[in-house]
Amino acid sequence: MSSSSITLYTSRAGFGLPDTSPFVIKSEVQLKMAGLPYDRASTIPPQAPNGKLPFINDHDEIISDSTFIRAHVERKYGVDLDEGLDARQRAEAWAIERLLEDHLYFAMVWFRWIDPDNFARGPAHFADQAPEADRAQVRHDMQVRKAADLHAQGLGRHAPARIADLGERSINALSQLLGDRDYLMGASPSGVDATAFGVLAGVSTPFFDTPLRKAVETRPNLVAYVARMMQRHYPDHAWSR
Repeated sequence: MSSSSITLYTSRAGFGLPDTSPFVIKSEVQLKMAGLPYDRASTIPPQAPNGKLPFINDHDEIISDSTFIRAHVERKYGVDLDEGLDARQRAEAWAIERLLEDHLYFAMVWFRWIDPDNFARGPAHFADQAPEADRAQVRHDMQVRKAADLHAQGLGRHAPARIADLGERSINALSQLLGDRDYLMGASPSGVDATAFGVLAGVSTPFFDTPLRKAVETRPNLVAYVARMMQRHYPDHAWSR
């Protein structure tokens, strides 16, 4: 452990990713961007203040939700992750974040949690620590809760092909917005790139076979973008199946 004052509470590495949660990756990358030392501590969502990960403990101040973590870090430590962006660019970055977190993320979740093959390969193993006699019921309950979340959000009310179509529209929009730039807002990374990397890495991990992954793979600029961000922030990580 370091002498850092910040502890980032995370999920864990898995699914071929540095962390199974795109929001944990987002916050961790933003801490890296801010140049702040931190410790990682793995936990599970039921133990988090709002039942969601990540959260941080900064000198005994608990901050939940990746968006509020960023706001706290910028305010307390005098950091501006959007330095150099004008008011319009900052607004565009926020709109891109909403596209990622309020739309593409949920399409990714559907194919990770509801598709039976991907669920069995990935999220079902979250129940492996339960008593063997209880595991089937725990897995069933997890999937039912996630299906209810997706139904309430709206995306889960559609057939799989329509969810794929909607997700690909967001993927194509991101590809068009990125164009031939290295980062979403220009030549240098900004806060939104942490968000985009977290979600796009989650979509494009080779661990899962999904139409969204295939949509990313047909857009070379997004493939290069994810690889660029991975090399920059997790240079020791290797994609794995």
